[in-house]
Amino acid sequence: MSNAKELRDLDDSELVDHIKTVRRDLFGLRFQHATGELENTAGLKIGKRDLARALTIAHQRGIDTNK
Repeated sequence: MSNAKELRDLDDSELVDHIKTVRRDLFGLRFQHATGELENTAGLKIGKRDLARALTIAHQRGIDTNK
């Protein structure tokens, strides 16, 4: 899910779950990249943008995402 409109349609708990999932996925991609297993490095850029969009919406709503 990378569309800002789709992220805005999520309720607060779903948005926090999405952020946790994207962070976990991004960690895995960074780990694969560091070990040389990642072939498609564009996934890192896409994941970072998706996380940034979700965090921006969460901060606009005043949601604490550091739990």
